[in-house]
Amino acid sequence: MPLTYLHTMVRVKDLEASMEFYKLLGLKERRRSESEKGRFTLVYLCPPEQDDGHADLELTYNWDGDDGLPSDSRHFGHLAYTVDDIYATCQMLMDNGVTINRPPRDGHMAFVRSPDNISIELLQAGETKAPQEPWASMENTGHW
Repeated sequence: MPLTYLHTMVRVKDLEASMEFYKLLGLKERRRSESEKGRFTLVYLCPPEQDDGHADLELTYNWDGDDGLPSDSRHFGHLAYTVDDIYATCQMLMDNGVTINRPPRDGHMAFVRSPDNISIELLQAGETKAPQEPWASMENTGHW
C-alpha cells in the first residue's frame, strides 16, 4: 500500500507573527484557505524550490483564539530544515529578534522556536562548518 507524506500541521496563535517568522526561514506561502463556518484559516508554506505540495507546513489559525497556545509544545517534537550557511542564518534570525536556543557551536546544528513555541532544528547542508565565534562559546538559552 503506497503512502505519500503530505504536510505537518501546527496551530498558531498569531497568524501574522508566525508568517513573518517562517518567512525569515525562507518559506513561502503556497496556498491559503479560510472557513467562515469553521472560523479558521489554513496557510500552507513550503521552501521555494519545493512547491509541489509535498513536505508543506500547514499553519492552522483559529479565529476565536486558542487559549492553549503558546505552551511548551515539546510533545510535538520539532520541524527540521537544512540551510546553506548555519552561521549566516542564525545571525539573520538574531538580527530579527529570534532567540537562538541552541547555538550552532558545532557548525552543524542549531535550534530556535517559533512565536508559538514550536521547536525548529536548523542543520548545515553539506559539510559541517568549522566552529567559530561567537557561536562556539555561546550558551544555550531556554530549551528546544
